[in-house]
Amino acid sequence: MKRLTGRVLSLALACGMVFAAGTASADGWLRSIPEFELTDQLGEVHTLDTYQDHEYVVFYVQGVGCPIARLALPNYRAVREQFAPRNIAFAMFNSNIQDDLPRIAREADEFGIDFPIMKDQDQALAKALGVERTAEVFIVDPRTRDVLYRGPINDQLGYETQRNEAREHYLIDALNTVLAGGEVNMDDIPDSKGCLVAIF
Repeated sequence: MKRLTGRVLSLALACGMVFAAGTASADGWLRSIPEFELTDQLGEVHTLDTYQDHEYVVFYVQGVGCPIARLALPNYRAVREQFAPRNIAFAMFNSNIQDDLPRIAREADEFGIDFPIMKDQDQALAKALGVERTAEVFIVDPRTRDVLYRGPINDQLGYETQRNEAREHYLIDALNTVLAGGEVNMDDIPDSKGCLVAIF
């Protein structure tokens, strides 16, 4: 998965976003997800066992106030509508230090976020997965804990641009691949666009 370079763009500034440089292969990029016990904005507790009866679970990195994370919501919801009937679960987690559960709940109410948003209070989940930006998604096998995909939902949103329609549907393609028993070629997946998640 390639890294992007160097100049800060206007939406990047709004998000607190910075490009990173260089390239990276899938080796070490896809990590296993650790066991966790996290509470969402409705007070529900989630663990990997919560998702044991699902084929896979998709996690979305949410951040309060991030424009890209908000704009990508309809795309994430559309993927859920397509794949939830195929026994795929969809959830979110928030690893921003400044975002507590009441703040997350207000964001969910204001923007109609109808997904559970788990609070990664100590950033253990983000650190284990190597999270850097909001609006990134992870496909996880809840039984093996393997991460089978990480990256953007599609190519509709950029830092200065927004296409009317996506041309590449990375998450949909990845879900179809893993459901068919295949392996996602991470070398073909660009970096996610989103706001910086500061890891401490």
